[in-house]
This record gives sequence, structure tokens and C-alpha cells, in this order.
Amino acid sequence: MANILIIVGTESGNAQMCADHLSDNLPSLGHEVEIAADEDAGNVDLNGREVVLVCTSTHGDGELPDNIIPLAERLRAETPDLSFLSYGVIALGDQTYKATFCKAGKDMDALFAECGANKVGDRLEIDACTQPLPDEEALNWAQEWVTML
Repeated sequence: MANILIIVGTESGNAQMCADHLSDNLPSLGHEVEIAADEDAGNVDLNGREVVLVCTSTHGDGELPDNIIPLAERLRAETPDLSFLSYGVIALGDQTYKATFCKAGKDMDALFAECGANKVGDRLEIDACTQPLPDEEALNWAQEWVTML
């Protein structure tokens, strides 16, 4: 099965809660899960990785959370060849901010695609207005997502 690195971009802790829930539950499906959060998320080394799952909230006026900005800046500046990497994205947002709903997740999705990474499945977009338990929605999605790896 897959060794999955979950890269967490969070300000309020919701994306971290989702990642922790996935880390608690995906191993029972035969997958190894590692989480890169806090400053580790921005400095993560993608070389030697096979599967990455970006789990990020959107902050402020559509910005990335502070802890994941260094990774985004590095991907933009270097555009490394990530063709060896499969990835997925869980984007958390609030639909009352229509113009920037899940923008951080969309931006990270675009960056990984620009670097040649192979997207697996559709991006999950979780709306804080309609989903009070984002960790359960993330797990339901991830259980299907891992079958496509």
C-alpha cells in the first residue's frame, strides 16, 4: 500500500484536525501516514516521496496559511520536476467568501500540477458553513481516494 505524506496548511486548526483523523484511520486500510505540519509543512522535502496529500485551509483574503507559504514559494520559484509524485488536495474554506472559497487548496493544487505531479481524483472542497465535522468528510473522501492510488 501507499506511504502518504499529509502536508498541513492551517491557521485555526481545522486542517490539522482533518490530517490527524486521517492519520488515525488510514493505517487500518494498510497505508502508512506521516504528517508535516507547523514549520515542517513549509520545509518538507518531496524527493523520495510517492504520495502527498495537501490538507489546507484558506486564510484571510484567500491566502495560504503562514506555515505552508515557504513550500508554495519554493515550488513557484524552482518549479521542480515532481512527475514521480501522486497527489491529492483537501481544501477547507467558507463559502460566504465566494471569491476566495478554498483558494489556498486550489492554489496548492495548481502548483503541484505545474510541477508535473500526478493528481489522483478530484479535489475535496469542504465548506465550513455546511459541514460542521470536516474531519469526517475528509475521511469519507480519503477512503475512496486511496483506492485510486
